[in-house]
Amino acid sequence: MALEQNIKIFSGTSSRILAETICDLMDVPLSSARSVRFSDGELFVEIEENVRGADVYIVQSTCSPANENLMELLIMIDALKRASAKSICTLIPYYGYARQDRKVAPRTPITSKLVADLLSSAGATRVLSVDLHAGQIQGFFDVPFDHLFAKPVLLDHMEMVNKGENVVLVSPDAGGVERARSYAKRLGADLAIIDKRRPKANVAQIMNIIGDIEGANCILLDDMIDTAGTITQAAVALMENGAKCVDAYTTHPVLSGPAIERLQDSPLRRVVVTDTIPLSESAKNCSKIEVVSIAPLLAKALRRIHLGESVSTLFV
Repeated sequence: MALEQNIKIFSGTSSRILAETICDLMDVPLSSARSVRFSDGELFVEIEENVRGADVYIVQSTCSPANENLMELLIMIDALKRASAKSICTLIPYYGYARQDRKVAPRTPITSKLVADLLSSAGATRVLSVDLHAGQIQGFFDVPFDHLFAKPVLLDHMEMVNKGENVVLVSPDAGGVERARSYAKRLGADLAIIDKRRPKANVAQIMNIIGDIEGANCILLDDMIDTAGTITQAAVALMENGAKCVDAYTTHPVLSGPAIERLQDSPLRRVVVTDTIPLSESAKNCSKIEVVSIAPLLAKALRRIHLGESVSTLFV
């Protein structure tokens, strides 16, 4: 069933394919906007159709190049606000700068709060994101914020490939225990935790495994894989301690630096990710990476937001 005519869905550069899939599922055409760059590097966005009085949705992950994608999103919001859009909902599947959510040392910024202020000041009237690195980021916004979870999508895949097997959900660090426990509860699986010490950013050292993983299909679960140091070291530790096999599941495939090489050389059987961030060519060529689409979940959320229905029923 087609939605009302006053809905417009736009896409930023980083999420074009995801936005097209969402539009197909919602039976709504992707609206047209033109993004160009001046010779000095400045971005320019022009909305190429009438949005006066329309409920507008922008799909844009602030992934690499994070600053350019964020700036494009802000400029697009401003253009739509000045074109008299009725409401502007920004769907940010991957919320960049989420790891800078608190002061960890003197004289350091809380950049995720800064990004929230920028989005609100630009004119966003609602924000929707998936699997925030820290749930408290929702509190940085003074506009409604819908926090969705990739759990339904990832759980379906876990159940499909591990049917009848002895499964243990593994959190790669203490911060992810709550997430891993919720998955384990749904799968009827056991839970294990890896005690990890991080001497500096993007460097992880595995210390100890808490829980029984002997002979089990271990599933490492995290919200993102960046340089893949944590997840690959965890896989090695699990295999050395008697795991039958190790899979990794993550919502956001950041995959920066040596990530692809590390994943390919690791004992991981598969790495399952969602399409909140488009894969690079090297990631697409990695035999271990499998992509499950989050577009159906996002399409349901946008439809319910537009029709004024409950979004909480999408949570697992």
